[in-house]
Amino acid sequence: QVQLVESGGGLVQAGGSLRLSCAASGRTFSSYAMGWFRQAPGKEREFVASIRWSGRNTYYADSVKGRFTISRDNAKNTVYLQMNSLKPEDTAVYYCAASAGNYYYTLEVNWDYWGQGTQVTVSS
Repeated sequence: QVQLVESGGGLVQAGGSLRLSCAASGRTFSSYAMGWFRQAPGKEREFVASIRWSGRNTYYADSVKGRFTISRDNAKNTVYLQMNSLKPEDTAVYYCAASAGNYYYTLEVNWDYWGQGTQVTVSS
């Protein structure tokens, strides 16, 4: 069982930056792939980024590639999402997820555990 708690969301102007954190409970954190998803109002939840259990491989949605960076610290049971050059269309609730499978899964069904989400609002 893995419990996930996101933090770091907030209101930021377009072009600004935010760093999201996701703290995980459980001694097996380092064996899970970790990912970030987001859900904008009126839209389905979508994949944003993911990272292999070792941290050596990452995968990004085209919409955030070059602006967002996912990283993890297995000693702290924490995964991060650094978001730069934010745009109004990045406004969404951001969710952290953990998967016992491969890190490059982009469908929700392949992710086993979810956090409650943190709101990110980007003003124009």
